[in-house]
Amino acid sequence: MLAQSKEIDRLRDELSKANEKLTDQEIKLTQAGSIAEASLSLTKVFEESQKAADLYLKNVKKMNGEVINENG
Repeated sequence: MLAQSKEIDRLRDELSKANEKLTDQEIKLTQAGSIAEASLSLTKVFEESQKAADLYLKNVKKMNGEVINENG
């Protein structure tokens, strides 16, 4: 009986540690997803900013009478 009780306690401890590791992994996966989403969002912001900067430069060149090609 004593040996069974010790084995049950050991298995409960092992299960508890395994559950902690699982929770930690789930948190890491959630954070990784959030980071990926944030990165994608920032990429879109930078793309739109670049388009706005390109348009501004094109308009400045146009106002100064410079010849504008397709690349700006």
